[in-house]
Amino acid sequence: MICMDANALMMPVECNVRVFEQLDRLLGEEGVEGDEFGVPRAVLAELERLAEGAGEAATAAGVGLDLARERCRALDHEADSGDAAVFECATRETVTHAVTNDRTLRERLLDAGVPVISLRARNELAVTQP
Repeated sequence: MICMDANALMMPVECNVRVFEQLDRLLGEEGVEGDEFGVPRAVLAELERLAEGAGEAATAAGVGLDLARERCRALDHEADSGDAAVFECATRETVTHAVTNDRTLRERLLDAGVPVISLRARNELAVTQP
């Protein structure tokens, strides 16, 4: 399973990245094509709050929320914030990768042994191994 962060789901609007197409390409190269995607419930709540606002961030969050509902399974957790929930879910044995552009979270995940997918080129994703 691939654990998705809010900023990953907002990439289509914020970074002009077709995130799931990029993930299919990238993960197909690594031999994990067809993997399922998960999103922590706290991330869903974060996207819902952001989508209620105005401007580009609200639009990006709305698109991210739609993508999450269409393509991802909601993940239960004990954490009370989005980043903590991504970390908790991504460090489970069933998770193979996490997708985030958050530098602090990315470093924590890598230190915990979780491969992280993030934006590398202008509109291309890449995997960083721990």
